[in-house]
Amino acid sequence: MIVFDTVKTAWRSLVSNGMRTALTGLGMIIGVAAVVSVLAVGEGARSQVEGRIRSMGANLITVRPESAQGPGGARIGSVQTLKLGDVTALSTLPGVSAVAGEIGGSAQIRYREKNLTAQVSGITPEYLAVRALSIGEGLPFTASDLRERQRVVIIGANIASQLFPTESALGQRIQIKGIAFRVQGVIAAKGDSGFSSPDDLVLVPISVHQGILFGQDFLSNISLQVADERDMASVQAGMREILRLRHDLHGDEADDFQLRSQAEILETLGAITGTFTALLGAVAMVSLLVGGIGIMNIMLVSVRERTREIGVRMAVGARRSDILLQFLVESVLVALAGGLLGLALGYGGAVAIARVGGWETIVPTYAVALALGVSVTVGLVFGVGPARRAAKLDPVEALRQE
Repeated sequence: MIVFDTVKTAWRSLVSNGMRTALTGLGMIIGVAAVVSVLAVGEGARSQVEGRIRSMGANLITVRPESAQGPGGARIGSVQTLKLGDVTALSTLPGVSAVAGEIGGSAQIRYREKNLTAQVSGITPEYLAVRALSIGEGLPFTASDLRERQRVVIIGANIASQLFPTESALGQRIQIKGIAFRVQGVIAAKGDSGFSSPDDLVLVPISVHQGILFGQDFLSNISLQVADERDMASVQAGMREILRLRHDLHGDEADDFQLRSQAEILETLGAITGTFTALLGAVAMVSLLVGGIGIMNIMLVSVRERTREIGVRMAVGARRSDILLQFLVESVLVALAGGLLGLALGYGGAVAIARVGGWETIVPTYAVALALGVSVTVGLVFGVGPARRAAKLDPVEALRQE
């Protein structure tokens, strides 16, 4: 009951000086709003990056050739050790649902008067499933396309719209490096994945890429899809063992390949976005510090203005602890009210950023607890000094004040 009366008295005092109370809480409002908005942007960025990586394929492990080193340790390119036989060997691993090989190469694409340069990839039939891509029109490659070296091509949605803006791409003849290919399929539009866009892909059977277009027999990478995410570590260990055996690596010889899983990429990028969010949050916290200092200054002024009131209360029986509690409650109420308004403003700011800037923003649930917790803490920390000063006033001297 005493605490309730103290809160009621403190609230009455704050309301009676509404303008000063509003200006006092302004620093908290701005600080909390800034922190909530920053956390929303950071969480949205993390979610967007994670979504883009996952869109490249679930439970994916990628094998890339290790960089070759020249004199002095300088990197001069990639070793040429990944072969189609590695794809076949890796497909026998327990827990593997699909394996796909890929070879990259840049080439000129022509259709009538239209001309563009694109990345042309030679793939195995499992590539689309491993990379979570689907055919919007037409058909995917089959094993017979590879075996018979069919000159067919699958193109991304952007390539199709550039070459065939007013007609269907299916069945059309395009030239890759001057060689005619028939468009067999168009990949369903997917958008930017963060590293490259599937909409800009030009895919041919890997046997055609090797034997007709570029003449290279080594692979650019191998993509492997794991059936169960819990088996990622064991599958990765098995992959390393098979590849070392096939590449005739012994003892302490370094791997001539790199293994990268989606989980590792997500962890790395999550740490990066988390660091930037924490950095921006720390900068925003400075405004909370300024708001706390503002509360302390106004409370000190309030103690000086209400010296006689404090003396009267002590004279009629109020204890020093009662005076201390009242001023602490006033400080916390100002900070808490500012925190609530700042939380609402920060949420509105996050929505505005998403609509105006086109960024994905997510206000995390912990932002509410953080905003209110920080507000109460600031109110307590910066209210202790003025409250102690008020409690230590001598009643007789306080009553003499005009």
